[in-house]
Amino acid sequence: MDSTNTDGTDANSKEASDTGAARRPAGPRRIAAFDFDGTVSKRDTLVPFVAGVAGPARFAAVCGRLGLSGARRRVDLMARDDVKAELARLVFRGRTEDEIRSRADRYGKALLASRLRSFMVDRVTAHVDAGHDTLFVSASLTYYIEPIAHALGMDAVIAVELEAIDGVFTGELARPNVRAHEKVVRLDEWTAATGGGDRELWSYGNSSGDHALLAAADHAFWLGRPTKAPPRVLPISAQVPPPPLTPLP
Repeated sequence: MDSTNTDGTDANSKEASDTGAARRPAGPRRIAAFDFDGTVSKRDTLVPFVAGVAGPARFAAVCGRLGLSGARRRVDLMARDDVKAELARLVFRGRTEDEIRSRADRYGKALLASRLRSFMVDRVTAHVDAGHDTLFVSASLTYYIEPIAHALGMDAVIAVELEAIDGVFTGELARPNVRAHEKVVRLDEWTAATGGGDRELWSYGNSSGDHALLAAADHAFWLGRPTKAPPRVLPISAQVPPPPLTPLP
């Protein structure tokens, strides 16, 4: 599964494409793409989830092995994609999909209860209520973002998925890490698979991994440090809300 609609169907299916095209009014599609960690969530969510899956002793051992791999130059510890791939191998190999999805569902509900930025949840809701196609595009794991997206009435999640064979994770990523330009690649794929057409894009991010997604947007909003902001973005925060949205006719 490469990208998932929040009802559990394949976002690349023809049915999704036909349905999406049928329900949209004339004119460009209005799409809102939200990064998750540090943008909608208050802080990183991946490491706490991985640590919870591994357990304290195992996670400490995994961190030690990562450090040793870096010292031996087997893994470039400055390359986030390489570190994530190695972390997946060390923690998720041999785990069942059922176990991880069950843990992820509980974790996602806990995040939704108290660990999201309320003003960003309001912004997601505003896009949903305006009739925009609304989705997360995140380098976090799809399994715990999906229940959050479903609860917020969003259309889809594009995030990191793990390769599985017969319901057991191999430890490999199913596709490249969803950060930097890969976010745009995956969003373009999703747009084409769900009806295509011209689009008007709102993007929200907070880090260098979101710069490409923000550059692709017609309306780009930044929640990171002002000194790290890319060109042509509007800063937003709880004190500086984004402009209001116009509902679809």
